Amino acid sequence: MITHPAYLVEPWCLRETELNLDILSQSESVFALSNGHVGWRGNLDEGEPHGLPGSYLNGVFEFRQLPYAEAGYGYPESGQTVINVTNGKVIRLLVDDEPFDLRYGKLHRHERMLDFRSGLLHRTAEWTSPSGRSVRVRSTRLVSFSQRAVAAIAYEVEPLDGDVRIVVQSELVANEPMPKNGTDPRTAAELENPLVPEQCHAENARIRLLHCTARSGLKVAASADHVVEGPEGTVLAAEGSDNVARLTVTSRLRSGERLRLEKFVAHGWSAARSVPAVRDQVDAALAGAVSTGWAGLADEQREFLDDFWSRADVEVDGDAEIQQAVRFALFHVLQTGARGEARALPAKGLTGPGYDGHCFWDTEMFVLPALTYTAPNAVDQALRWRHSTLPAAQERARQLGLQGAAFPWRTINGDECSAYWPAGTAAFHVNADIAYAVVRYVEATGDETFEQEVGLPLLVETARLWRSLGHHDHHGNFHIDGVTGPDEYSAVADDNLYTNLMAQQNLDEAAAAAERHPDAAAVLGVDDEETAAWRDAAMRMTVPYNEELGVHEQSAGFTRHQVWDFAGTQPDQYPLMLHFPYFDLYRKQVIKQADLVLAMSVRSDAFTAEEKARNFAYYEPLTVRDSSLSACGQAVMAAEVGQMRLAYDYLGEAAMMDLEDLEGNTRDGIHIASLGGTWYALVAGFGGMRHQGGVLSFAPRLPEQIGRLAFTTVYRQRRLRVEITGTTAVYTLLEGEALEIGHCGDAFELTPESAESRRIPPLPAGPPPEQPHGRCPATRKAPQRPKR
Repeated sequence: MITHPAYLVEPWCLRETELNLDILSQSESVFALSNGHVGWRGNLDEGEPHGLPGSYLNGVFEFRQLPYAEAGYGYPESGQTVINVTNGKVIRLLVDDEPFDLRYGKLHRHERMLDFRSGLLHRTAEWTSPSGRSVRVRSTRLVSFSQRAVAAIAYEVEPLDGDVRIVVQSELVANEPMPKNGTDPRTAAELENPLVPEQCHAENARIRLLHCTARSGLKVAASADHVVEGPEGTVLAAEGSDNVARLTVTSRLRSGERLRLEKFVAHGWSAARSVPAVRDQVDAALAGAVSTGWAGLADEQREFLDDFWSRADVEVDGDAEIQQAVRFALFHVLQTGARGEARALPAKGLTGPGYDGHCFWDTEMFVLPALTYTAPNAVDQALRWRHSTLPAAQERARQLGLQGAAFPWRTINGDECSAYWPAGTAAFHVNADIAYAVVRYVEATGDETFEQEVGLPLLVETARLWRSLGHHDHHGNFHIDGVTGPDEYSAVADDNLYTNLMAQQNLDEAAAAAERHPDAAAVLGVDDEETAAWRDAAMRMTVPYNEELGVHEQSAGFTRHQVWDFAGTQPDQYPLMLHFPYFDLYRKQVIKQADLVLAMSVRSDAFTAEEKARNFAYYEPLTVRDSSLSACGQAVMAAEVGQMRLAYDYLGEAAMMDLEDLEGNTRDGIHIASLGGTWYALVAGFGGMRHQGGVLSFAPRLPEQIGRLAFTTVYRQRRLRVEITGTTAVYTLLEGEALEIGHCGDAFELTPESAESRRIPPLPAGPPPEQPHGRCPATRKAPQRPKR
């Protein structure tokens, strides 16, 4: 999408210089604003035309029946689908009784700009109506980081060719008609009129709607207030009904006059509080917003983002598109988690209804790494949400005949809602992914209180799952059979290497955490016998290896499977899951997304450099990247084994996933994991950052297309800047006490007094590996779009 000439390459914003209705849905996703609690898609202010209307509250969903051809024991009883809540974005405009509709009349100018530093979405339109009256409309929109329930719009109209009569209708709209979905399983289920009216209020400049959901029993409210500035004679009138509340502003503008409307919207919901309590909740949030004022909200937004970018910015010299893309990525990752506050982080964030608004393992393995080293408070809250769902995970484990906790493959409220158990229930690795995120967060922050209160229970219950799910054979080796790893084209396999290595780490870390907090562990029923059993299982964990080929196996026996007929597969038959039966995929050597290759980056300690190179060369020709999660992991390992051109191409695929709509479904929301993976590919790939054994280390190297890479991270109350060129890395401690770090295998102490420069040794690389026929990543070239 962004390759369209209407989009410019700029380092700190995303700008659209003309309106293209053919890509309106994708634009709505990339221009979406969110704070992790409230999400507004980038729909046009007047509501129409639209691709996919969308306003979301994190955690608000409706139950739906799951389709089963044959029911079975342990199948989830119902699914959950994110719903479109009350839309507070709508501001309709009539110019001399003609609707301001950009499909009619003549549009002279239309520009939108999402500013990553201010957090504001700006829009300017100049339009002549079919009857020949011309106006200029300017609007600015924000979803507040500082006041989590609040969003706001500043909307201005001015005539361009003489006096004109203006009518502005500012609305709250519920149960908007939604476009029909296609057959792609990644889209959301259709729910018609999910909100049941409870209350409506319209008085003076304030309007409010309150609804409930029929089955999930959630109460949802939205309230709006307005500040209107216009010439003498401007009139306001409010009215409301079950699903629409409206403030109508009527004015006559002469040349040089403007009508300005500032709209403050507060959203709220609850599963427990009464209707009056939810009403009062949104009214109180609205009062706070109005008291702060538009300028105050904008100032708070800039202050919040100034602080974030001081800890998170990534600078890329040599590829202007990647520079723009990584800041776009970090901005949206922040929007996903900043104010999530003990709620799930959906795979599409709050930018669209894709994947039904569900949270997957993507959060822990692709989103939280970036947040851990840039906005750790968001990670604390995301993991506290996992902890809050522990009772449901424990009940699910008991249902499956297991001990500990079995966390869901996909969920909103903590209950499993995947109707396909080979890719859902069998994907037990989500438990170890959660444990991995806990360990990484505690190591990066030193937050002992969190570890004791939240981390320890999560580590203990996931370790108990592995000990009961796995078993020892007659040689004493520990196996975990019948599971699905990250590669969903190889389901229900024995000893998936990724799962086993992640479980191994989970078991060891649980035992170590129990020793650090013996009293808290005792409360959880942990004793020496149990921790000894965990350590034994970890030590005896099976790691599949094919001696003849000299490579690790993705799962036991994987390398003896028939290789998929890549040459006979047509380009339009990807993704394979939409064109071939899973039964056929499961029997072949074909990989949807990085699995063993991902294991080599997150468990780098478990492989030698030679093993990594051989494994990478073997699995590259089998990996078709039918998942947006794949390219970033492949970029990291390609860089580590010295395949820098390939790493650069994979970085481009991860970074441009939504900006070029590479999977054709950005219309349903952006791919938050791939955006987090963009940071991962640059910092862990080209920066070579690893964090293992309590030591932060770097092994940097750059592709020739990038002249300089610089990034900032936070670690243990310190702020560290790393600047890399082709031959040198410079480490600077911007804030905090002295820190020991590693560089290419050597450790040294970094102090605040001076920067440390280190040479980057050359890394020999073997011949470039092949990819499946027709599935090579696009070769990155110099940007073709105009710069600004």
